Amino acid sequence: MTRKSIMLREIIKRIWCYFWGQIFVLCYYKKKYLTGEWFRGKYGCFLAPGWKWVYHDGWDRLLKGSNPGVPWPVGRNVKVIGWENIEFCPEDLRNFQGLGVYYQAMDSHITIGRGTWIAAGVGIIASNHDVTDPELRKAGKSVYIGEKCWIGMNAVILPGVTLGAHTTVGAGAVVTKSFPEGNCVIAGNPAKIIRYINEKNNV
Repeated sequence: MTRKSIMLREIIKRIWCYFWGQIFVLCYYKKKYLTGEWFRGKYGCFLAPGWKWVYHDGWDRLLKGSNPGVPWPVGRNVKVIGWENIEFCPEDLRNFQGLGVYYQAMDSHITIGRGTWIAAGVGIIASNHDVTDPELRKAGKSVYIGEKCWIGMNAVILPGVTLGAHTTVGAGAVVTKSFPEGNCVIAGNPAKIIRYINEKNNV
């Protein structure tokens, strides 16, 4: 298959996604979440990559009932609970398209700052089970993640945690307490600061 035919095939696929996307928008989504960079294509909005997210998520909702009620497209391997309590910038919609990411905001808020990146397998949890009786739940505590943070693969952020801007969370870290000062790298279980970041020199 030539490069030109591959490009033509991709263009046709994106136009198809855009067409179905318009139908799914009427059924499932709020337009304010579909206005970011992922919906501004180089050759017109109908070629924008975000419509592939809408297309695939729309069919998953129609056929499988996945992520009901969430007013933005969610990847098939992402779980969102309590979408009403989640705040993020539409430009960062990519954070809901990853692999195995879990957002749980049942009775408290999750706020994700602009420009933050969230890797595969991350869990962000605003409420938890009671250790004395798993049938019960503890009261929720809001999670706040500042701007331009990087949450590494398989990290877990627990209820009540605040991360300041420019915080990097190492892969597999379990964040049990807040690091509001930001500009740092945290890692481990429980997570602790392993170094600070100098914004000018990035060290």
